[in-house]
Amino acid sequence: MSSPDTVCHQEFDESRFLSSEYVPARPEKAAFHIIPVPLEQSVSYGGGTARGPAAILAASQQLEAWDGISAPGEAGLYTAPAVDCDAPIGTVLERIEAATAHALHCKALPVILGGEHTVTLGALRALAAEAARTGEPFGVVQFDAHADLRSQYEGSIYSHASVMHRAVADLGLPLAQFAMRDFCREEVDVRRRYNVLHYDADILFRQGLPERPLPEDFPRRLYITFDVDGLDASLMPATGTPSPGGLFWHQALLLIERCLKGRSMAGMDVVELAPLPGLHHADFTAAKLTHALMGFAQRAGLPRKA
Repeated sequence: MSSPDTVCHQEFDESRFLSSEYVPARPEKAAFHIIPVPLEQSVSYGGGTARGPAAILAASQQLEAWDGISAPGEAGLYTAPAVDCDAPIGTVLERIEAATAHALHCKALPVILGGEHTVTLGALRALAAEAARTGEPFGVVQFDAHADLRSQYEGSIYSHASVMHRAVADLGLPLAQFAMRDFCREEVDVRRRYNVLHYDADILFRQGLPERPLPEDFPRRLYITFDVDGLDASLMPATGTPSPGGLFWHQALLLIERCLKGRSMAGMDVVELAPLPGLHHADFTAAKLTHALMGFAQRAGLPRKA
């Protein structure tokens, strides 16, 4: 049964996630804080990630509130103002960290919409600071075509190609990677050095999806970062580096479900959408993926409001 806030395809604001179905909640009442971050500073191939968050928000108006199992929006959706990305990368990361920290202060789950993959670092910093205060650790689960473990790329340690290096080397976070099929020798060495769990695309193809992807000693709270190029290029062409051999829809959802078995979600992001004019299905796929992740989070157990 829908909540009293459900408005079901009435007038809506395309700058707010799923406002076609729900009256936006106040920040302190919402279970989800959707945080758009239109960052595009270090893209190295196809551009367009600055338009990604707005495209996801617009496409979300075409979603059904019911995701097939539950209706995560009934827990309350608040779409924050877009993070101002017209600044040096250090300043932008501080702004993302502050927006994420605000969500955590409101006992809400941060949902970051990118923007290039560098945006993840700002969210991870806020969550790491919270974990240091509460003593509740979390691990990172990454879906991606690329390992993003370079120490630096094109002169920047804050490149989208280095974001996971920052997570493991600077923040000391456990990391599990899925669907990678493009990485360099340095990244293989970094995986060994930091004990990064990985299920690359060829292994998933040859051996099938693992029943228990995460070991028992992996943290019980997960931050899921989903670069849309983790999906196969035929399903997701609207990204800077679309790559063949990726995941298809139900494979991705099944892996997420299995990763979350007995665990909960600390936060999430969907990044690297670079919309293509007239290609509506890619924007809708990214919006539906965001909504699906929110549904998984809801069913795994959301933070309790005071």
